[in-house]
Amino acid sequence: MMIFLESLGCCRNQVDSEVMLGRLASAGHGIVHDPSQADVIIVNTCGFISAASAEAVDTILDMAVYKRDGRCKRLVVTGCLPERFKHDDLGGELPEVDVFLGTGACDEIVRVVESTGSMVLVPDVLARQMQGHPLPRCLTLDYLAHVKISEGCDRHCTYCIIPRLRGIQRSRGVDAVVTESELLVKNGVKEIVLVGENTSDYGVDLDGEVNLAGLLTTLSQRIKALDPDVWIRLLYTHPSSLDFDVIRVIAGLDNVCTYFDVPIQHASSRILRRMGRNYTREDLDRLIAFIRKTAPDAALRTTLITGFPGETEADFNELLAFVKEIRFDQLGVFAYSDSDDLASHGLKDHVDEETGEARRDAIMAAQAEISESLNEAYLGKTFTVLVEENPDEGIFLGRTNFQAPEVDGITFIYGENIDIGTFVRVKITETHAYDLVGELV
Repeated sequence: MMIFLESLGCCRNQVDSEVMLGRLASAGHGIVHDPSQADVIIVNTCGFISAASAEAVDTILDMAVYKRDGRCKRLVVTGCLPERFKHDDLGGELPEVDVFLGTGACDEIVRVVESTGSMVLVPDVLARQMQGHPLPRCLTLDYLAHVKISEGCDRHCTYCIIPRLRGIQRSRGVDAVVTESELLVKNGVKEIVLVGENTSDYGVDLDGEVNLAGLLTTLSQRIKALDPDVWIRLLYTHPSSLDFDVIRVIAGLDNVCTYFDVPIQHASSRILRRMGRNYTREDLDRLIAFIRKTAPDAALRTTLITGFPGETEADFNELLAFVKEIRFDQLGVFAYSDSDDLASHGLKDHVDEETGEARRDAIMAAQAEISESLNEAYLGKTFTVLVEENPDEGIFLGRTNFQAPEVDGITFIYGENIDIGTFVRVKITETHAYDLVGELV
């Protein structure tokens, strides 16, 4: 059969999608990039916040049109949406869907695609096989791969549903991560992006001396032996477990990007307590100061939440002042998304949605000025850029090592005859709030 898969949500979800496609391809099925050509359509959903759930439902309904009017005979919905709403009448709410698979049932994808009839499979998420080698994968991009170093989370942030959707913290062994990464590099991947719910929690559930610093050191050495030009990037660290040893290791390894993705969520110690985050404003000050001292050229990225229950004008002003003081290289902001299955739903003094969104917009406006100012310092400098797209003749799109895929700005390159997925040297000739422009050197 011909299979089309629409992957929604984060890059961790994308890995699940690639593994499912790999399983299907290994079973003899074809993969298509046009839903109108598919016998089976799969929608791998996100259910992290209400907007993501709404997007998932809209996408499912869009894909159901191909089942009603086209070639598609089977519509399968996988991932976080079925997991989050497994106690609801999924079939009654979305009768267009033939199969619902929770996050613990992705291993069943070949069986349900090849079967008939309707079903809802939401088994214990801990029973699922860990992603990675030797599981087959169909990469979304030939030159870039996300590698999960762990699954699940043991933390109890009051605004977060992830532990319920993905289970407790489970770290993969060092050998498993390194072996998969080596195989990817042998197949032409130029950037390995390490991901997990909280990557800096890596190893806390394993026996012995396994930790993130050791994993990075071993991975760096083994990948450098294969291809010294490959980038290794670490995302999704937690402020309370990003220890100084990891920061020193990243600063000292030349094939690991000195890019620190540290979602702090807020800067008010009072709001951080309400969020269930086990650190204070003073802890953040110490952490960021150490990063800047140890790796002066590091790029620092964070994400924030505005409008959290109980956030006063004073709390917000403290957050805004913190953003202006720290001057993050990259920053994203979400207005708080409420749901009655979140612990934060029961907190007092909810902030109205309009205020939360206005505060989000105020921080993003301040960040735009900060980013533009920081980018101006790159004018006239030359950087190595990974080329990703060629949207028009003479124009290419790529990223420097301080620009992460999907979430940060990009670098426009003027040139000819550049191969996608290769590294080139680019001199920056123009800067903007988030993006850079340059020409081949």
